[in-house]
Amino acid sequence: MSDQTVKPSRHHLWRITLRTLGKSWDDSIFAESAQAGFWSALSTPPLLLGMLGSLAYVAPLFGPDALHSIEKSAISAAHSLFSSSVVNEIIEPTVRDITAHARGEVVSLGFLLSLWAGSSAISAFVDSVVEAHDQTPLRHPVRQRLFALFLYVVGLVCAVVAAPVLVVGPRTVSEHIPYALANVLRYGYYPALVLGLMTGVVILYRVSLPEPLPTHRLVLGAILATAVFVIATLGLRVYLRWITSTGYTYGALSTPIAFLLFAFFGGFAIMLGAELNAAIQEEFPAPRTHAHRLRKWLISRSPTLKRTAEALSNPVTTNPATRERDVEPAGPPT
Repeated sequence: MSDQTVKPSRHHLWRITLRTLGKSWDDSIFAESAQAGFWSALSTPPLLLGMLGSLAYVAPLFGPDALHSIEKSAISAAHSLFSSSVVNEIIEPTVRDITAHARGEVVSLGFLLSLWAGSSAISAFVDSVVEAHDQTPLRHPVRQRLFALFLYVVGLVCAVVAAPVLVVGPRTVSEHIPYALANVLRYGYYPALVLGLMTGVVILYRVSLPEPLPTHRLVLGAILATAVFVIATLGLRVYLRWITSTGYTYGALSTPIAFLLFAFFGGFAIMLGAELNAAIQEEFPAPRTHAHRLRKWLISRSPTLKRTAEALSNPVTTNPATRERDVEPAGPPT
């Protein structure tokens, strides 16, 4: 009976909640969120330059007005997340200026520098997720920075490929379906946006960790992160609208401060979700992923691979937070 799965109870839920809050405080969640928010704000122009600059070459393949449609969709999505002042004074002018000079910037040295600068936000998020799971010693800081750059480039390529399809596709489909179904496409925009955010957070949690958890064990943290971010942004928009109506503003600094607050809540939500996943892992340790089991099985079958792994000092055996998952004998992956 000892191998039966322990079912969660109110006692476990209370312990997980306390552990999540305790780990968040111990890991300086406010300082990490502020750092992630700062780098997110600082990386916004390079991020837009990388995406829109590349789209200037890809979008015309989908029609002469595809780039303009993508620009409008990006600004519309920004209105869904940020306040009007942030969009009108920061995001929209930046998007329009980059779009007007996108082709020339891509072939310049500034574009290569923007790749490094734009990946700073990804690096901050990766650092916070890794720290939440106590896996910081498992990856060298330089290697982790280059890994964040790799994630940024991969995400940039995916965005460049997917953006024209996501913008042109629904418009083309809506022209050939009944009006009632067209309403479904329009009303499904916000649920699809939330689902897309949640999926992106799950992917971030999965690829950030040197010792990743099974994907299904990351969903609860992604749900919490998405919910916290959506609620925080809605509350911040209401607060900014109210403070503006009273006449008490920060003058010319009000818009940058508002943008930094949005970025701060984004970092706060991602780190809080990662802390929840780490607390659940401590309470209910998950088995190793199939990729890790396959790797261990291959090493056990090959003396050469085993010596190589020992020479490289495999960090799996040095992490106390996950060492208990390695007590099982190596066998063929199932």
